[in-house]
Amino acid sequence: MRTPPPQPALSAPNRAPVRLWLPRPALSRCVRAVVARSTLGVGPHWPQEWRYNHFPATPLCGIGWFMAGHADLLDGAWPAAANSPGQRLPQVYFGGPFNRPSVSRSSAEGHCLLLLLMPDAVQALTGLNPAHWVNRFAPLQSVLGADWQALGDAVLAAADDDTRVALIEDFLAPRWQATRPQAAPGLLHLQDWAQGLAQRAATSGAGRSLRQAERRIKGWAGLPMRELRGLGRAEQAFFRTVAHGDDPVPWADVAADAGYADQSHLCRETRRITGFAPAELRLRMAEDESFWIYRIWA
Repeated sequence: MRTPPPQPALSAPNRAPVRLWLPRPALSRCVRAVVARSTLGVGPHWPQEWRYNHFPATPLCGIGWFMAGHADLLDGAWPAAANSPGQRLPQVYFGGPFNRPSVSRSSAEGHCLLLLLMPDAVQALTGLNPAHWVNRFAPLQSVLGADWQALGDAVLAAADDDTRVALIEDFLAPRWQATRPQAAPGLLHLQDWAQGLAQRAATSGAGRSLRQAERRIKGWAGLPMRELRGLGRAEQAFFRTVAHGDDPVPWADVAADAGYADQSHLCRETRRITGFAPAELRLRMAEDESFWIYRIWA
Protein backbone atom coordinates (compact mmCIF):
# COMPACT_ATOMS: atom_id res chain seq x y z
CA MET A 1 0.00 0.00 0.00
CA ARG A 2 1.35 3.41 -0.99
CA THR A 3 2.20 5.71 1.94
CA PRO A 4 -0.11 8.76 1.88
CA PRO A 5 1.45 12.22 1.57
CA PRO A 6 1.99 14.30 4.72
CA GLN A 7 -0.41 16.97 3.44
CA PRO A 8 -3.10 16.89 0.71
CA ALA A 9 -1.05 19.26 -1.47
CA LEU A 10 1.79 16.74 -1.60
CA SER A 11 -0.39 14.29 -3.51
CA ALA A 12 -0.31 16.73 -6.44
CA PRO A 13 2.83 17.20 -8.56
CA ASN A 14 5.27 19.99 -7.89
CA ARG A 15 4.47 23.08 -9.92
CA ALA A 16 7.67 22.50 -11.90
CA PRO A 17 8.56 19.01 -13.19
CA VAL A 18 10.94 17.23 -10.78
CA ARG A 19 12.34 13.71 -11.19
CA LEU A 20 14.38 11.48 -8.90
CA TRP A 21 16.39 8.45 -10.02
CA LEU A 22 17.64 5.94 -7.47
CA PRO A 23 20.94 4.26 -8.42
CA ARG A 24 21.28 0.83 -9.91
CA PRO A 25 22.00 -1.67 -7.08
CA ALA A 26 25.75 -1.94 -7.75
CA LEU A 27 26.08 1.83 -7.19
CA SER A 28 23.90 2.11 -4.09
CA ARG A 29 26.89 2.67 -1.75
CA CYS A 30 28.26 5.31 -4.13
CA VAL A 31 25.26 7.28 -5.44
CA ARG A 32 22.39 8.37 -3.21
CA ALA A 33 20.23 9.69 -6.05
CA VAL A 34 20.07 11.88 -9.14
CA VAL A 35 17.54 14.73 -9.17
CA ALA A 36 16.46 16.90 -12.10
CA ARG A 37 14.15 19.91 -12.18
CA SER A 38 12.98 22.17 -14.99
CA THR A 39 11.16 25.51 -14.82
CA LEU A 40 11.34 26.05 -18.59
CA GLY A 41 8.07 27.53 -19.78
CA VAL A 42 6.74 27.69 -16.22
CA GLY A 43 9.00 29.92 -14.12
CA PRO A 44 8.39 33.29 -15.85
CA HIS A 45 4.82 33.25 -14.56
CA TRP A 46 5.78 32.57 -10.93
CA PRO A 47 5.91 34.99 -8.01
CA GLN A 48 9.43 35.89 -6.92
CA GLU A 49 9.28 33.80 -3.73
CA TRP A 50 8.89 30.59 -5.74
CA ARG A 51 12.36 31.05 -7.21
CA TYR A 52 14.06 30.16 -3.92
CA ASN A 53 15.24 26.63 -3.16
CA HIS A 54 15.60 25.35 0.42
CA PHE A 55 17.98 22.48 1.13
CA PRO A 56 18.76 20.81 4.46
CA ALA A 57 22.22 20.21 5.84
CA THR A 58 23.60 17.05 4.27
CA PRO A 59 26.67 14.82 4.37
CA LEU A 60 26.36 14.23 0.63
CA CYS A 61 28.65 15.67 -2.02
CA GLY A 62 27.19 16.77 -5.32
CA ILE A 63 27.96 17.44 -8.96
CA GLY A 64 25.49 19.83 -10.52
CA TRP A 65 24.70 20.77 -14.11
CA PHE A 66 22.71 23.71 -15.46
CA MET A 67 21.52 22.89 -18.95
CA ALA A 68 19.62 26.20 -18.92
CA GLY A 69 19.43 29.10 -16.51
CA HIS A 70 21.45 29.48 -13.32
CA ALA A 71 21.22 29.72 -9.52
CA ASP A 72 22.95 31.78 -6.84
CA LEU A 73 23.83 30.25 -3.49
CA LEU A 74 22.76 32.80 -0.87
CA ASP A 75 24.69 33.86 2.21
CA GLY A 76 23.38 33.60 5.75
CA ALA A 77 20.28 32.11 7.34
CA TRP A 78 16.70 32.47 6.14
CA PRO A 79 14.94 34.91 5.91
CA ALA A 80 17.88 37.37 5.88
CA ALA A 81 19.45 35.31 3.07
CA ALA A 82 16.71 36.50 0.70
CA ASN A 83 18.45 39.89 0.52
CA SER A 84 21.86 38.39 -0.26
CA PRO A 85 23.25 38.81 -3.80
CA GLY A 86 24.70 35.33 -3.40
CA GLN A 87 27.41 33.49 -5.31
CA ARG A 88 26.69 32.22 -8.82
CA LEU A 89 26.99 28.45 -9.10
CA PRO A 90 29.12 27.40 -12.10
CA GLN A 91 27.39 25.73 -15.03
CA VAL A 92 29.00 22.44 -13.95
CA TYR A 93 30.16 22.38 -10.34
CA PHE A 94 31.36 20.16 -7.52
CA GLY A 95 30.03 20.80 -4.03
CA GLY A 96 30.91 19.28 -0.67
CA PRO A 97 28.82 18.40 2.38
CA PHE A 98 26.84 21.14 4.12
CA ASN A 99 26.70 21.29 7.92
CA ARG A 100 23.93 23.90 7.82
CA PRO A 101 20.79 24.47 5.73
CA SER A 102 21.30 26.36 2.49
CA VAL A 103 19.15 28.51 0.21
CA SER A 104 19.64 29.31 -3.46
CA ARG A 105 17.77 31.60 -5.84
CA SER A 106 17.11 30.41 -9.38
CA SER A 107 16.70 32.33 -12.60
CA ALA A 108 13.12 32.63 -13.84
CA GLU A 109 13.66 29.67 -16.16
CA GLY A 110 16.13 26.86 -15.79
CA HIS A 111 16.88 23.17 -16.09
CA CYS A 112 19.27 21.55 -13.63
CA LEU A 113 20.46 18.07 -12.73
CA LEU A 114 22.17 17.10 -9.47
CA LEU A 115 24.17 13.94 -8.80
CA LEU A 116 24.23 13.19 -5.06
CA LEU A 117 27.25 11.13 -3.99
CA MET A 118 28.16 9.50 -0.70
CA PRO A 119 31.18 11.42 0.63
CA ASP A 120 33.26 8.32 1.37
CA ALA A 121 32.67 7.23 -2.23
CA VAL A 122 33.97 10.60 -3.45
CA GLN A 123 37.07 10.15 -1.31
CA ALA A 124 37.60 6.61 -2.64
CA LEU A 125 37.03 7.53 -6.30
CA THR A 126 38.89 10.85 -6.47
CA GLY A 127 41.17 11.15 -3.44
CA LEU A 128 39.43 14.36 -2.41
CA ASN A 129 39.02 14.94 1.32
CA PRO A 130 35.35 15.89 1.82
CA ALA A 131 36.32 17.76 5.00
CA HIS A 132 38.09 20.34 2.81
CA TRP A 133 34.84 20.95 0.89
CA VAL A 134 32.33 21.51 3.69
CA ASN A 135 30.00 24.38 2.68
CA ARG A 136 32.05 24.95 -0.50
CA PHE A 137 31.64 24.58 -4.25
CA ALA A 138 33.84 25.15 -7.32
CA PRO A 139 33.79 24.56 -11.09
CA LEU A 140 34.14 20.84 -11.77
CA GLN A 141 37.07 21.47 -14.09
CA SER A 142 39.08 23.05 -11.28
CA VAL A 143 38.50 20.13 -8.89
CA LEU A 144 38.52 16.83 -10.78
CA GLY A 145 40.55 15.31 -13.60
CA ALA A 146 40.10 15.08 -17.36
CA ASP A 147 37.84 12.01 -17.28
CA TRP A 148 35.40 13.72 -14.90
CA GLN A 149 35.53 16.87 -17.02
CA ALA A 150 34.67 14.79 -20.09
CA LEU A 151 31.70 13.36 -18.19
CA GLY A 152 30.63 16.89 -17.29
CA ASP A 153 30.69 17.94 -20.95
CA ALA A 154 28.88 14.79 -22.11
CA VAL A 155 26.07 15.26 -19.59
CA LEU A 156 25.60 18.86 -20.68
CA ALA A 157 25.43 17.85 -24.34
CA ALA A 158 23.05 14.88 -23.86
CA ALA A 159 19.61 15.03 -25.41
CA ASP A 160 17.53 14.32 -22.28
CA ASP A 161 17.74 13.55 -18.57
CA ASP A 162 17.38 9.78 -18.92
CA THR A 163 20.41 9.78 -21.22
CA ARG A 164 22.29 11.96 -18.71
CA VAL A 165 21.61 9.54 -15.87
CA ALA A 166 22.73 6.59 -18.01
CA LEU A 167 25.97 8.40 -18.88
CA ILE A 168 26.65 9.07 -15.21
CA GLU A 169 26.00 5.49 -14.13
CA ASP A 170 28.02 4.00 -16.99
CA PHE A 171 30.92 6.27 -16.00
CA LEU A 172 30.77 5.45 -12.30
CA ALA A 173 30.05 1.71 -12.40
CA PRO A 174 33.49 0.37 -13.44
CA ARG A 175 35.34 2.92 -11.31
CA TRP A 176 33.31 2.08 -8.23
CA GLN A 177 33.66 -1.66 -8.81
CA ALA A 178 37.44 -1.30 -9.09
CA THR A 179 37.62 0.85 -5.96
CA ARG A 180 35.15 -0.86 -3.63
CA PRO A 181 34.27 -4.33 -5.04
CA GLN A 182 33.45 -5.57 -1.54
CA ALA A 183 30.56 -3.10 -1.09
CA ALA A 184 27.31 -5.07 -1.01
CA PRO A 185 24.38 -3.66 -3.04
CA GLY A 186 21.28 -2.26 -1.38
CA LEU A 187 19.96 1.17 -0.44
CA LEU A 188 20.99 2.54 2.95
CA HIS A 189 19.48 5.10 5.26
CA LEU A 190 21.96 7.68 6.51
CA GLN A 191 21.86 6.24 10.02
CA ASP A 192 22.88 2.78 8.79
CA TRP A 193 25.58 4.27 6.56
CA ALA A 194 27.04 6.28 9.46
CA GLN A 195 27.06 3.17 11.65
CA GLY A 196 28.90 1.30 8.90
CA LEU A 197 31.52 4.06 8.78
CA ALA A 198 31.99 3.79 12.53
CA GLN A 199 32.55 0.04 12.29
CA ARG A 200 35.04 0.45 9.43
CA ALA A 201 36.92 3.15 11.32
CA ALA A 202 37.15 1.02 14.45
CA THR A 203 38.73 -1.89 12.58
CA SER A 204 40.91 -0.02 10.04
CA GLY A 205 44.58 0.93 10.28
CA ALA A 206 47.14 0.38 12.98
CA GLY A 207 45.64 2.75 15.55
CA ARG A 208 42.19 1.95 16.93
CA SER A 209 41.68 4.64 19.56
CA LEU A 210 38.46 6.66 19.57
CA ARG A 211 40.32 9.78 18.42
CA GLN A 212 41.96 7.94 15.51
CA ALA A 213 38.61 6.46 14.49
CA GLU A 214 37.03 9.93 14.54
CA ARG A 215 39.81 11.25 12.30
CA ARG A 216 39.25 8.44 9.81
CA ILE A 217 35.50 9.08 9.73
CA LYS A 218 35.98 12.80 9.12
CA GLY A 219 38.50 12.04 6.36
CA TRP A 220 36.03 9.72 4.64
CA ALA A 221 32.84 11.71 5.19
CA GLY A 222 33.91 15.31 5.79
CA LEU A 223 31.86 15.64 8.98
CA PRO A 224 32.40 14.25 12.49
CA MET A 225 30.41 11.22 13.62
CA ARG A 226 28.30 13.34 15.99
CA GLU A 227 26.98 15.36 13.04
CA LEU A 228 26.48 12.28 10.88
CA ARG A 229 24.40 10.65 13.60
CA GLY A 230 22.35 13.84 13.96
CA LEU A 231 21.63 13.85 10.22
CA GLY A 232 20.69 10.18 10.39
CA ARG A 233 18.22 10.85 13.21
CA ALA A 234 16.75 13.75 11.25
CA GLU A 235 16.22 11.56 8.18
CA GLN A 236 14.49 8.91 10.28
CA ALA A 237 12.23 11.55 11.84
CA PHE A 238 11.44 12.96 8.38
CA PHE A 239 10.29 9.61 7.00
CA ARG A 240 8.33 8.81 10.15
CA THR A 241 6.57 12.17 9.86
CA VAL A 242 5.73 11.53 6.20
CA ALA A 243 4.28 8.13 7.13
CA HIS A 244 1.56 9.83 9.23
CA GLY A 245 0.00 11.25 6.09
CA ASP A 246 -2.75 13.77 6.78
CA ASP A 247 -3.13 12.68 10.39
CA PRO A 248 -1.82 14.77 13.31
CA VAL A 249 1.80 13.92 14.05
CA PRO A 250 2.59 12.62 17.55
CA TRP A 251 5.87 14.50 17.78
CA ALA A 252 6.92 12.94 21.07
CA ASP A 253 6.56 9.46 19.54
CA VAL A 254 8.46 10.50 16.40
CA ALA A 255 11.25 11.87 18.59
CA ALA A 256 11.49 8.67 20.61
CA ASP A 257 11.36 6.39 17.56
CA ALA A 258 14.10 8.37 15.76
CA GLY A 259 16.46 8.30 18.74
CA TYR A 260 16.06 11.79 20.18
CA ALA A 261 16.24 12.40 23.92
CA ASP A 262 12.86 14.14 23.83
CA GLN A 263 10.64 16.34 21.67
CA SER A 264 12.68 19.46 22.44
CA HIS A 265 15.79 17.68 21.17
CA LEU A 266 13.94 16.87 17.92
CA CYS A 267 12.91 20.52 17.52
CA ARG A 268 16.43 21.85 18.13
CA GLU A 269 18.07 19.47 15.66
CA THR A 270 15.39 19.98 13.02
CA ARG A 271 15.94 23.74 13.22
CA ARG A 272 19.70 23.30 12.97
CA ILE A 273 19.48 20.99 9.95
CA THR A 274 16.60 22.57 8.01
CA GLY A 275 16.22 26.08 9.47
CA PHE A 276 12.64 25.38 10.56
CA ALA A 277 10.76 23.75 13.44
CA PRO A 278 9.22 20.35 12.56
CA ALA A 279 5.61 21.55 12.31
CA GLU A 280 6.54 24.59 10.19
CA LEU A 281 8.68 22.45 7.91
CA ARG A 282 5.76 20.08 7.37
CA LEU A 283 3.47 22.98 6.50
CA ARG A 284 5.99 24.51 4.10
CA MET A 285 6.44 21.16 2.38
CA ALA A 286 2.73 21.20 1.62
CA GLU A 287 2.40 24.80 0.49
CA ASP A 288 5.74 26.29 -0.58
CA GLU A 289 7.21 25.56 -4.02
CA SER A 290 10.72 26.34 -2.77
CA PHE A 291 10.63 23.15 -0.64
CA TRP A 292 10.41 20.92 -3.72
CA ILE A 293 13.48 18.88 -2.73
CA TYR A 294 11.70 17.71 0.43
CA ARG A 295 8.60 16.71 -1.54
CA ILE A 296 10.52 14.68 -4.13
CA TRP A 297 12.46 12.97 -1.33
CA ALA A 298 9.22 12.07 0.45
